[in-house]
Amino acid sequence: MTTAPWRDPALPAAARVDDLLARMTLEEKTAQLYGVWVGADTDGEGVAPHQHDMSSDHDWDELITLGLGQLTRPFGTAPVDPDAGARALARAQRRIAAAGRFGIPAVAHEECLAGFTAWQATAYPVPLAWGATFHPELVEETARRIGRDLRSVGVHQGLAPVLDVVRDPRWGRVEETIGEDPYLVGTIGTAYVRGLESAGVVATLKHFAGYASSAGARNLAPVRAGVREFADVTLPPFEMALREGGARSVMAAYTETDGVPASADPALLTGLLREEWGFTGTVVADYFGIGFLESLHRVAATPAEAAHAALLAGIDVELPTLKCYGEPLLDAVRAGRVPEELVDRAARRVLLQKCDLGLLDEDWSPEPETPVDLDSAGNRALARDLAEESVVLLDNPDGLLPLSPDSRIAVVGPRAADALAMLGCYSFPSHVLTHHPGRPTGIDIPTVLEALRAELPDAKVTFAEGCDTSEPGTGGFEEAVARAAEADVCVAVLGDRAGLFGRGTSGEGCDVTDLNLPGVQGALLDALVATGVPVVLVLLTGRPYALGRWQGRLGAVVQAFFPGEEGGPAVAGVLSGRVNPSGRLPVSVPRAPGGQPWTYLQPPLGLAGEVSNLDPTPLYAFGHGRSYTSFAWGDFTGGGPVELATDGTYEVSLTVRNTGDRDGAEVVQLYLHDPVASVTRPDVRLIGYRRVELAPGAAARVTFRFHPDLSAFTGRSGRRVVEPGALELRLAASSADVRHTARLTLTGPPREPGPDRRLVCGTEVSEVADEV
Repeated sequence: MTTAPWRDPALPAAARVDDLLARMTLEEKTAQLYGVWVGADTDGEGVAPHQHDMSSDHDWDELITLGLGQLTRPFGTAPVDPDAGARALARAQRRIAAAGRFGIPAVAHEECLAGFTAWQATAYPVPLAWGATFHPELVEETARRIGRDLRSVGVHQGLAPVLDVVRDPRWGRVEETIGEDPYLVGTIGTAYVRGLESAGVVATLKHFAGYASSAGARNLAPVRAGVREFADVTLPPFEMALREGGARSVMAAYTETDGVPASADPALLTGLLREEWGFTGTVVADYFGIGFLESLHRVAATPAEAAHAALLAGIDVELPTLKCYGEPLLDAVRAGRVPEELVDRAARRVLLQKCDLGLLDEDWSPEPETPVDLDSAGNRALARDLAEESVVLLDNPDGLLPLSPDSRIAVVGPRAADALAMLGCYSFPSHVLTHHPGRPTGIDIPTVLEALRAELPDAKVTFAEGCDTSEPGTGGFEEAVARAAEADVCVAVLGDRAGLFGRGTSGEGCDVTDLNLPGVQGALLDALVATGVPVVLVLLTGRPYALGRWQGRLGAVVQAFFPGEEGGPAVAGVLSGRVNPSGRLPVSVPRAPGGQPWTYLQPPLGLAGEVSNLDPTPLYAFGHGRSYTSFAWGDFTGGGPVELATDGTYEVSLTVRNTGDRDGAEVVQLYLHDPVASVTRPDVRLIGYRRVELAPGAAARVTFRFHPDLSAFTGRSGRRVVEPGALELRLAASSADVRHTARLTLTGPPREPGPDRRLVCGTEVSEVADEV
């Protein structure tokens, strides 16, 4: 038996794919360019087209005779037992392979924003919580586990991470982002990519690009970001995740920037992504994004025109199902209105990726390894670690926390006894199970109330809900105030309910007009504070909320960003003192609810000044977070002033010592201040950080290796430049808490760093001998 060249794994992938393409008809090539939305039968008997509101009906048996590019969310559409789902997916893949001339299976993709979005799968903290850890290695291990779970049931591609940089915290999808700083987003997002890709799963960067900069924080609103903001804030995390992380797929954003939709922008998806950055993977459409070129953007009159525009721009795969890349595209190619070369270009990229995944190999098998456990003990332990490290202690002025183990505690608030308070909108219970009332969540999610009772068994813990998360009623205030008045301390657990398109207070399509706490929760907090009993505010949210109204009136403030299935025990552990909080803010916490948008990346005119009566200074700055222990920063070296060539390297170091009586973690942050530049620059911006864990009395030496590439920005010419002149490197505990400053002067002519420029600041931690 002679093996066709495209089946021969000994040949280069490019040669195999070229041979295969030459054998395929136009219809077979086009079939590789779309997905079909499917749902796994609960009995494991098969995968059939899912009847979705925005999907068209298709004859499954006829469709797969041509082959199929992708299967859309076989697990993420309905609650299906993981074992049954894995068998169903394998059966569907065998049918697809058997139906076509070439026996090529589909790529199965799923959402994995905060864990595999499937029934009975671990619900990890949301990406905003990843950012709060400032711990890329832990995020990488989390992604590796998520990737292994995906592969164990036959999934090849994960639609994560989100690399949008927060520009306005009123945007509903803030919970899906990693934070408001491009360096933090880039480094944490890159770690997630590494982890997912190391498990053999294709990571998909989204949303490329500019989605989070929508006007007025409205989902899918036009983007009016300038060229410089786009280049220096929006794009760097994507470039880092591609160059440093090796992501193999990118998802085009829904939005349009300055009148050009991302899905129809060749300069973005081909010129920048492929020709300048050298990306060789696949570009996929956000769901229905190609059709939106006709229906929402109105830059195409027909589905065929939308298909042409998207293909020309560089979108290889239409998701979630075929509307434009099916018959409309075929008819346009046959009529000569769309060059077949565009189909070939996209099909080649898709097939190269399938080759990379082993889907073109003769010995490929879809059989899963059963039994499947998507919420293993190891997963839960990792989810607990991630949750514990993400909790931020914002304030504890009089040491009210940790709570006394035998105190009388009134737990009050609409988020205290609701398991869904832990989960973001792309977790399976919030995203899918709401459409299946009566079905169990499939995973154990302890609430804060349950976890606190378990954490402090000798305490007398009472509970009152007080109010709804978002509804206006105040009928529960009286009982809540009574419970608080009887207690030694009141723990007010407030925050968000994740949902989609207005069905929640946070999540996709759940944008807000201001940053007041949802519903009447602010009034409830006022009533609790008025009792005179010390109040610990615990926030379980998907975005920061304005807290200036209660400044100086609260006993302590704890912030958790949708901390996942183990979030209840993590928060309770911080309250009890079992966990020493080490999270740091990935977004600023505002003082007042209006005056947005604002993030810390502001040039001089964006800061407080005499020209406006509005002071945007946040209540808690980016990078802020407190601990139950104390740290001393000393032995600083590298203070300067020194001269450094624009292509040189300079080290700054300091020693961090735990001067308290318990284990703790400090996050040393490095910020850049550029006093004078040819264009206005942020007053400070993060260019490096390192989390350091220390036992009582222990010390570590932290060294940052600064390269001037990290000072580069987009100059007046529109090109990135390293300018000579004065710089300050600020070692800080937050963007507003500077401990040491190094002063440099870059010398020599302006330099344009190339595509191999340094994106990451090198760091090193070494042990320091105990003090004698």
